[in-house]
Amino acid sequence: MAVTDTDDDDLPELTIPEDKLAFIIEKAREYDVKEGDSDPDSGSNPTDDGAADILEDEGGDPTRQELYDAIRGLSADQRMELIALAWVGRGTFDIEDWQEALDTALQEHGKRPAGYLLSMPLLGDYLEEGLAEFDDGIVDMDEDLEGPSGEDAS
Repeated sequence: MAVTDTDDDDLPELTIPEDKLAFIIEKAREYDVKEGDSDPDSGSNPTDDGAADILEDEGGDPTRQELYDAIRGLSADQRMELIALAWVGRGTFDIEDWQEALDTALQEHGKRPAGYLLSMPLLGDYLEEGLAEFDDGIVDMDEDLEGPSGEDAS
């Protein structure tokens, strides 16, 4: 889905800082590839199994917590933008319906937005697709990205 017949002036403005959005997309993609523990009693070790267990979602894995903390580090309005951005990316709303997406996000997920976003499969892809609707994108995913600083958390 591409934005057509709209000027850049007509596009809504995202208030989420690009570096934080890039970090969230990267962590969401890392989290998306995790799978449940397929063999909890395997007794194997990483050398024997080619380190395949790294893709299993375990309680001590910091990826989920890093993603959760990054989302919680955003302001309440920015968390609603993140939900709306994911919805635009998956096609639930068009970019022209941005305000409706924001209103719906607040109404339906205003109390637990981070939990809702973490439950969304393909979150990283949806966020990137939504960002593309803003004629923007994360240019260099190879650069060092920092998560939210302690002063960003509220």
